Amino acid sequence: MHMIEKIAWNTFKNTGDINTFLELKQVESLELNLNGEINGINQNKGDSISRE
Repeated sequence: MHMIEKIAWNTFKNTGDINTFLELKQVESLELNLNGEINGINQNKGDSISRE
């Protein structure tokens, strides 16, 4: 389980507020998408360097 997912689950268990849980899950999803985009950019930069 990812750290943000753990925080979201524990917050939901303690507060019963499903909105907080869902918001934190959205943050986790954004973080994963951003990391994927950064990795893609880094791979593209690596490809262009190797072509020179």
